[in-house]
Amino acid sequence: MKIRHAISAVCGVALACLLLPVAEAEEATDCQITYNRTACAGHEAESYSKCGGQASCTKSVPSTSEASCAEAAVKACSNDRLDVTKSKVITATYKGKALKSKSGKDDMCLDYAKRDAEFNQCGKK
Repeated sequence: MKIRHAISAVCGVALACLLLPVAEAEEATDCQITYNRTACAGHEAESYSKCGGQASCTKSVPSTSEASCAEAAVKACSNDRLDVTKSKVITATYKGKALKSKSGKDDMCLDYAKRDAEFNQCGKK
C-alpha cells in the first residue's frame, strides 16, 4: 500500500504511471503476517498499539517467496519491549497458503532463537 501511495504522489494522474508494473503492488499482499500479542499486566494499551489497540492483527509484508515470507515472520517474533509484551504468536501465509516453521509448527515464534530471552520477562528487571 505504501508503494501505491508514493507512486500516486509522484505521478499524479500522468498516463506514464498507469503503465508501471502491477507486480510491485501485488507483491506487498502476497505475504500476510498475523500478530497475536500477550501483554504484560497493565501494559495492554502500549503492547497492542502496533495493532491499532487490538491484541491481534494481520499485516502485509513485501516478499517474493514462501521462504522470504517465513523469514520475515520469524523476524517479527523479536521483542525488545520485555516489560510491555509478554509473548507473541506469529503465523504467516504466502499467496493464501499457510506457512509452517522449520520445525513444522504454525507459530513461527516456536523457532525464534531468542524466544527464551525475550518472552515471559514481565517484571524481571
